[in-house]
Amino acid sequence: MPKTENQKLKLLLLKDYLEQNTDPDHPASIHDLTAYMEANGVSAERKSIYRDIQLLMEHGCDIVATKGKTAGYFLASGAFDLAELKLLADAVLASKFLTEKKSAQLLKKLGTLTSRHRAVELRRDLVVSGRVKSMNESVIYNVDALHEAIRADSQISFRYFEWDRAKERVFRKDTRVASPWALCWDDDNYYLIAHTAEHGITHFRVDKMTNIRQTGQPRIQTEQTRSLDLASYGKQVFGMFNGSLRQVRMRFENSLAGVVIDRFGKDIMLIPDGPDHFTCMAEIMVSPIFYGWIASFGTRVRLLSPADVVAEFENHIHSMIELYEKPSP
Repeated sequence: MPKTENQKLKLLLLKDYLEQNTDPDHPASIHDLTAYMEANGVSAERKSIYRDIQLLMEHGCDIVATKGKTAGYFLASGAFDLAELKLLADAVLASKFLTEKKSAQLLKKLGTLTSRHRAVELRRDLVVSGRVKSMNESVIYNVDALHEAIRADSQISFRYFEWDRAKERVFRKDTRVASPWALCWDDDNYYLIAHTAEHGITHFRVDKMTNIRQTGQPRIQTEQTRSLDLASYGKQVFGMFNGSLRQVRMRFENSLAGVVIDRFGKDIMLIPDGPDHFTCMAEIMVSPIFYGWIASFGTRVRLLSPADVVAEFENHIHSMIELYEKPSP
C-alpha cells in the first residue's frame, strides 16, 4: 500500500507508540518516532512529527518533552499509574475465584496499560503458579450474567455443584431457581446473595454455579429481601457459612480490640470489663466456622451468652478433644 494512503494512520500510530514504548525513564527520540512511522509505511518528517505531538497534546495527551542526553518525548500519564496497576495485579493473583489461566490472561492485559518497559516491572514479583485458584474457568462470565439478572429484576435458574475426592463435579440437585440480589466478595471468593423458596435469604459460591439463565419472572420480594442489609450480612456470616442468627455476647482481651473492629466494624460497642478485658455484643450466624474463629484466640476470648450457644461451643471443643484421644487409625 502506498505511503500516502497510510497518512491517516499517522496520529494513531504516534499515540500507540508513545503509550506502549515510553515512560519517564524511556523517552522516544524524534529518530525513534520517524523510524517507527517508516516501518509502518507512513512517510514522516521531523517537522510533521513535532506538529503531530502538539496536536495530541492539545487534545488531552499528557506528553512531556525531555532535554539533554535523553532528549525526546514520553507519555507522562495513562488511565492508570504503575502503583495502581500493581494493586490490580495483586488483586487478580489473590482472587481464588479466577483460574490460573484467566489470571495470566488478565495480567497480560494489565501490562498493555503501561509501557512495555514498565510491564516487565509489573510482572517482576508476580507469580501465579502454586496459588490456590478456582477450577471453574467460566466464573467471570457467571459474575456478568448475575449482574445482568439483577439489573433486569429477573429470577435465575442454575445448577450447583461440589467437588468430590476425584476432583469431579457432583451436582446437588437438578435445576435450582433463585432471586438474585447482590454479589459479595468474601475470603477471596465471589458469592451470590439470593432468595430461594426453600431457604429464604441465602448465598451460593459463584464458581460452583453453572448454566445460569434468566427466567424472565420478576424477583420475589419478601420482608427479608426488603430489609436486607448487605454490610450487616457480611459481618454476621463467618466464611459465608449458614447458621442460626443469634445475639452473641463475648469477652475479649484488650489486645484483640483491633481484631473485633476489623470483623464487626467501628460501630460495635466495646464495653470495658476490668483493666485487661472488654465485652461486646454482635449478631452472628452461629456455625462451626464461627466457633473455629473463637477457638483461634485460645484463652484470650470467652463466649458469655446465650447459654445454648456456649454449651454448643463446649461440645464442639470436647468432640475435637475426643477425636485426638482415640488411637490413630
